[in-house]
Formats: sequence, structure tokens, C-alpha cells
Amino acid sequence: MHSDPIADMFARVRNGLHARHTHVDVPMSKIKLEICRVLEAEGFIGNFEVVTETKFPVIRVTLKYDHRQRPIINKLRRVSTPGLRVYKDSKEIRPRRSGLATRIITTSSGVMTDRDARRRKIGGEVLGEVW
Repeated sequence: MHSDPIADMFARVRNGLHARHTHVDVPMSKIKLEICRVLEAEGFIGNFEVVTETKFPVIRVTLKYDHRQRPIINKLRRVSTPGLRVYKDSKEIRPRRSGLATRIITTSSGVMTDRDARRRKIGGEVLGEVW
């Protein structure tokens, strides 16, 4: 049992990238599926699928590398933790790293990027950042 399953997912992806794995398996949950959907739409991961070969289903995340076999994801970090939640209003969500970083935000309308949240003028909890 993990106290922060999203941070565990991010750590598994980071470790898989450092070890140059083609894919990593992450225990399945709805929020992790939505985070994978956002990462795939933004081009940070290849694809993902739910695998039910074992007793508990897992998400198999295919990692993405450039033509020199360097990871597409340079940094993946958790912003809001169970001990310190970080909520941002739509006016407080500013572009990070000159717009190159993507924040993953959970809102009342679902999980989305910071650009989508700004465009829809809704705020929420900042789950993590990736660039």
C-alpha cells in the first residue's frame, strides 16, 4: 500500500526511462488512466493499455525516446502531495519554462493540461509537471 500512488507512478516512469526500458507497468486506477491519457495526448509517452494478465490489473505505459535514444521526458515531478495539496485558480495558472512545461491538473471537468484549464477558465489541483 502506497501513501501516494501518483508519486509512485511518476517514480516508476522516471526509473524506467533511466534504465532505458521500452515499457513500465503501473498499478491501475482511474486517475492514473487519465494522467496517462494526458501524457499520451501531449506526446510524452508512446501509448498505454490496461493489462489484466495478473490478479490485479496494471497499466502498461510505453515509454518514448528520440532518435538518439534519449528520453522525451526530461523531468516528471509531483507538485501536490497528500500532505500539502496545491490548488490553483484559473488566473493563477501561468505557463512554466516558457510554455515548454506541461502541468497536469485535476478539475471539476476532469484531468487536463494547464493550457486547457486556462482556456476553459477553470482551476483545480496541480498533480504534477512534466517537461
